[in-house]
Amino acid sequence: MHEAATLLRARKASSVELTRACIRNIERLDGELVAFISKTLDRALADAARADGEMASGTDRGLLHGIPVALKDLYDVKGDVTTAGSKIFADNVARADSAVAEKLRAAGAVMLGKTNLHEWAFGVTNQNPHFGSAKNPWDRTRIPGGSSGGTAVAVATGMCFISPGSDTGGSIRIPAALCGIAGLKPTYGRVSLRGVVPLSWSLDHAGPLARSVRDLAIGLQILAGRDQGDPVTAAVDVDDYLTDLDAGIKGLRVIVPANYFFDNIDAEVERAIREAARTLAGLGAVVSERSLPRTEELRETQRAILSVDAATFHRDRLAERAADFGADVLQRLRAGQQISGAETARARRSAVEIRHEWVSLIGEDSIVLTPTTPIPAPAREGQDAVAAAMKLTANTSPFNLTGLPALSVPCGFTREGLPIGLQLAAAPWREALLLRAARAYESATSWHERHPQN
Repeated sequence: MHEAATLLRARKASSVELTRACIRNIERLDGELVAFISKTLDRALADAARADGEMASGTDRGLLHGIPVALKDLYDVKGDVTTAGSKIFADNVARADSAVAEKLRAAGAVMLGKTNLHEWAFGVTNQNPHFGSAKNPWDRTRIPGGSSGGTAVAVATGMCFISPGSDTGGSIRIPAALCGIAGLKPTYGRVSLRGVVPLSWSLDHAGPLARSVRDLAIGLQILAGRDQGDPVTAAVDVDDYLTDLDAGIKGLRVIVPANYFFDNIDAEVERAIREAARTLAGLGAVVSERSLPRTEELRETQRAILSVDAATFHRDRLAERAADFGADVLQRLRAGQQISGAETARARRSAVEIRHEWVSLIGEDSIVLTPTTPIPAPAREGQDAVAAAMKLTANTSPFNLTGLPALSVPCGFTREGLPIGLQLAAAPWREALLLRAARAYESATSWHERHPQN
């Protein structure tokens, strides 16, 4: 994306040309890959022409000006339907822009439409019973991950340049890993969730998916910041994520967990992750193994909080329109209704304690290195969506529970040609450090340069 922005400013390309290129990819691929739920292509071309006119007259809104983007269909865009991947919201026309849409619009981005997702964002397969199943562009018999699966597919195949997703248990990082792109979940409260259909008020995060770490940094620079309309966003200054992006990682402490994160891992995934750790060491990082505290509590603590929040948000719909939910989502919501208040209270207290202990161990100037997912993309057919969620969120959900920033970048491929994701995480509000570490790794490797041949 940053290359396209450079071409726009050098008058070597126009926003209309970039938008038409994305539209050609949408028209060629989306019928089979099912990345989009709705498209606003004529409007996008008009907005692109407006962006070209602004830049020609000397108005420059920044590095997203004239860049074609898409939005996961959880984000409100005024006048457009926000389905959240559910037929229950088939007529849910947004009355106002979400905070993210506002910022994209102010930055001059060109919005192409809304991307496909797992129903209500409550799953990782993106096998949506209402709007069609998104397919992995590297192997269409495989899932793309979720819940931001359509978003990852659109970015990976050039249907758009960057797209905000949402992440409650891994829904940005999982599809990024399985589709071979980059995805960032910032610190809890870093990006406003106003105008985003919630899954879990306690665990939801918004963040960008893109093809490169630099593009993630650009996206976060535009999206981050306090929003008076969202009580969860924090009054913490937004760093400059771009100036020191290429400053390197000499002396950076990298913690490779000695427990939990490599349990039941695919052998090819583990080899790629261990090699990534050696690459960082070769760049001057100080890599060591450490055990993270209370990992035996992670799954049940996350499950209780997520399930209760989701069941509470959908309480009236469960009472009135249960038959309109997909089977796997309904199963998980019903399970949330059975969790007691005492169990929920214990989980919320445990989450606070675990976050405190992890932040103390990691410190301000260290990062954690793990596999993003313990396995590559599994097959679409015969997939148990609930079991898949348990498996694929094992390594990502701890950073939702603790609210720590985490990202995924490509770090290899299996023998079958499936992407493998490297997850890096850091202390709260240390996204600049996290992006710098990811950029150092990306610069030393070429995995991010490989794109699916569709």
